[in-house]
Amino acid sequence: MRKDSSTLAVRPRPSLDEVPAGRSGERKRKPSGPVGRTRLAAIDGLRLMAAVAVAAFHYVGTTTPHFWGENDPRQFAPVLHEISRYGWLGVEFFFMISGFVICMSCWGRTPVQFVVSRVSRLFPSYWCAVLLVVGLVLIARLGHFRAATPIDLRTVLGNLTMVPGPLGLQLIEGVAWTLWVEARFYLLMAVMLFFGLTYRRTIAFCGTWLTLAIVARELDSAVLDEVFVSQYTGLFVTGMALYLMHRFGQNLVLWLLAGFAWCYELTVLDDRVAAHAVRPAEGGALSWAVCAAVLTFFLAVLALAGFGPLARLRWRWLVTAGALTYPFYLVHQSIGIPVAKGLLQKVPVLGVLPSMAVAAVFSLLLSAAIHYVVDGPLGRVLRHQLTRGMSPQQRPAATTVRNQGERTDLRKS
Repeated sequence: MRKDSSTLAVRPRPSLDEVPAGRSGERKRKPSGPVGRTRLAAIDGLRLMAAVAVAAFHYVGTTTPHFWGENDPRQFAPVLHEISRYGWLGVEFFFMISGFVICMSCWGRTPVQFVVSRVSRLFPSYWCAVLLVVGLVLIARLGHFRAATPIDLRTVLGNLTMVPGPLGLQLIEGVAWTLWVEARFYLLMAVMLFFGLTYRRTIAFCGTWLTLAIVARELDSAVLDEVFVSQYTGLFVTGMALYLMHRFGQNLVLWLLAGFAWCYELTVLDDRVAAHAVRPAEGGALSWAVCAAVLTFFLAVLALAGFGPLARLRWRWLVTAGALTYPFYLVHQSIGIPVAKGLLQKVPVLGVLPSMAVAAVFSLLLSAAIHYVVDGPLGRVLRHQLTRGMSPQQRPAATTVRNQGERTDLRKS
């Protein structure tokens, strides 16, 4: 879900023994040709694809009884509903893309730079979305509308941390649980950055992570599952392997790593498929084979975008779409669905699908406003202040000496 992470410096292919950037006293491989910058616009387009899939699942693919009142998606859009029931796989696609782009954005950065970039990228839009939901609920209460989201000070404060689930609170932002999954992946990557990011160390990291995830599942340990994100390890590792192919070229080692991670992920995918099963009257179970096929299609498209023909795309509208994907992902459910339900209640003649379309367009426009008004300006300020805070300047020596003298005088007196 990142506007800066699809940017890559085009340079000659690095050596497999390339040393981590930023270590003094070590020789660095110098590029032999001119260095330019380009952007993997196709990656931005894939983010859009994942966001649309998730939105379709929340809007049309829902199997919650009476979610749209007397309007049942199985009745007014049966084919679209059956397809959209698999839209939750867009979340899996997001995690796979994240493995690719976060590995890219980590390369050549220090742990501090990485943490600053993630915090300044994720929190402004998230805070804005949470406060918008709070404002919407308060307005609904004033207008005597029904608001499903409970709002109290403790819940709001807990949600502003971006980890309300582990704190035992209800999510104001329904998609916040995926951000907690991403945060644990970021933490593992930050630990990796302390050792320095190189080709061989990244492969070792991926192999170790997969092994620990397998151990966590074998021991049926909830603690290890939480720490190593065992349900989604294969997605992140596959994305990282594809990025290594993008940066260093394809070879048997990387394809074996990606293949092993993919076999692991499709195996544990059965847990997610079972979690989305419902009673036969509401649609019944989903097909694991269909889910596996859809996810494998996403994998193939990501590979084409990383080091295939799609990597040459330069369509600017894809870059813009990629920038709006994160705020759209945040507001399409928590704000878009209440807007659609409000339209159905006040303008029933409009119909369900048109109300959904209006809500989706509204969510997209709201996403643009968040991106340009909040994410850009606040993100820059936050990035600057966090960078300063992580590297504070030492107080002048004269001030320190004076303060020490004052403390000595006080002791004497």
